[in-house]
Amino acid sequence: MEMYFETLQSYRIAYVRQVGPYGAANVEAMDRLKHWANDQELLTESAILLGIPQDDPASTPAQHCRYDAAIVMTKLKLVHSDAVEMSELSGGEYLICKVKHTAEDIQQAWNEIIPHLQKNHHTLDHTKPVMERYRYQLLKNHFCEICVPVKLV
Repeated sequence: MEMYFETLQSYRIAYVRQVGPYGAANVEAMDRLKHWANDQELLTESAILLGIPQDDPASTPAQHCRYDAAIVMTKLKLVHSDAVEMSELSGGEYLICKVKHTAEDIQQAWNEIIPHLQKNHHTLDHTKPVMERYRYQLLKNHFCEICVPVKLV
């Protein structure tokens, strides 16, 4: 697994929200987003998709957990659609973990993230969401990136 720090820029995003237990419904939300983005001609090789869990399932009842399937809006056109919501995602310092896109590898990454942050004098920045970032070149090779917001200790 590859880990490095990166400063992410702020993004304008279009997203589909799923409320309920994390899991299969998140995949359905991402599929709905992709269908909409494809219709808008936004699903290109340069597209950036994001999976953004908004709540910690350890402290939020499963039926209230929010997950946003999002796409970075690089075109300057305004979008008015009942299919998606629009928002701004603030940038900042993130630990990026490039992992195989499997449940096992993602779980293993989480076992290593906190010790890696501590070793590098960082802590989780709870004011920003953790995200999974999907870019074409990585996805076609079955990888994704876990993006963990951080701050110096």
